[in-house]
Amino acid sequence: MDRVTVPPPPEVIEVRRRRVSCDGGEGPLGHPRIWLEIGAAGVVDCPYCGRRFRLVGSADDDGH
Repeated sequence: MDRVTVPPPPEVIEVRRRRVSCDGGEGPLGHPRIWLEIGAAGVVDCPYCGRRFRLVGSADDDGH
């Protein structure tokens, strides 16, 4: 059986809130701003540009 290699996300951004926005940044990866919710896994990937947002700190931390 062949193993499938999954490439790493283009960028990992550490955040302290479960709700984050992504617009892809400047340049060719830019896209409309969307809001994403980080779930129990502690990460969420942007469906447009592939940026990964990783929650740091306590899972109960709401960013305040």
